[in-house]
Amino acid sequence: MKVQRSDSEAVPAPSRVTAGVTFAARLAFEHISHAFSAGRDTLSDVSFSAEPGEVLCLLGPSGSGKTTLLRIAAGIESQSSGRVLLNDREIAGPSTFLPPEQRSIGLVFQDYALFPHLTILDNVRFGLTAMAREDARREALIALARVGLEHRAGSLPHLLSGGEQQRVALARALAPRPAVLLMDEPFSGLDSRLKDSVRAETLAILRESRATAIVVTHDAEEAMRLGDRIALLKSGRLVQAGRAEDLYLNPADLFVAGFFSELNLFDARVSGGFADTPVGMIEVPGVADGTKVTVAVRLSGFEIGDEGRDFQARILSRRYLGVVELLEFVVSGAEKPVRARIRCGALSSGARDIWLSLRKSDVLVFETGDENA
Repeated sequence: MKVQRSDSEAVPAPSRVTAGVTFAARLAFEHISHAFSAGRDTLSDVSFSAEPGEVLCLLGPSGSGKTTLLRIAAGIESQSSGRVLLNDREIAGPSTFLPPEQRSIGLVFQDYALFPHLTILDNVRFGLTAMAREDARREALIALARVGLEHRAGSLPHLLSGGEQQRVALARALAPRPAVLLMDEPFSGLDSRLKDSVRAETLAILRESRATAIVVTHDAEEAMRLGDRIALLKSGRLVQAGRAEDLYLNPADLFVAGFFSELNLFDARVSGGFADTPVGMIEVPGVADGTKVTVAVRLSGFEIGDEGRDFQARILSRRYLGVVELLEFVVSGAEKPVRARIRCGALSSGARDIWLSLRKSDVLVFETGDENA
């Protein structure tokens, strides 16, 4: 098979290439703070690291400082204080600022930033300015082969689908063989039907390239699918970092819990080691009597119970979602309707008054004063 050069000379396409980055790096942020304007901190004392070869997802709502942190790591933005270290070498700090081209850090922008007038091959070759022309072309073809697009080398970007453009942007970032790859909301522009396949392809390419990667997202499920670990930001501060199961099962506060699942919230006061809520008595070991708490129950935390046991509810609405039904119901003592996801078929079509029980693993308790979800 031949791949057409932009200057009309035919170049043989390489066979499938699995070569990746030889040395993945550790990227560490130490006490990073940043402010765009006086009196408003974008980032405040953020410290965490991405380990060699790890895919770390930087998660948080809009405005939490995720993209700013990536721009600081890439050298596009300067922090107000703190240090950025690459394999324990300071690349940005009080007395150091390496320019982007000297950091061995690749960046994939949210909008891919492909040059519309250049072919795919020339887009990927664009950043290989330190190489001879033929060497740069060869490395660009290798990068395109790695993402499965060597056959589109002569195409212009507008002729490619969104998923293909995303892979071209990834190939361009990987072509210089960076030690760390930064990706800013790389899947946000894709159709929801494409996201799963493109995410899976991207993760496979990252594993093959062996580069350390930090992927920014505001989607908790996406972070859980992609990341070896997750760092969750809120209002410029690091709230919690760890594996997906750590953040889901042992959230640091109500904000973390609410970011990973929809919750029903009940206010209560501890008495005798229990919190009395409209959905039952919740055991609260180690909390002093009289303490105000917020009991959070995930929508998946309800099961159909036996009549006369647990608590009774009256269904207000139910929506069929395929595997589960989404229920909205009222229970005595609750100020607003409660929501639940119940396995389809668990309730008869005409059911109205039902009995429910709680799944303990889906019940979380936080002392009042923690941030609301």
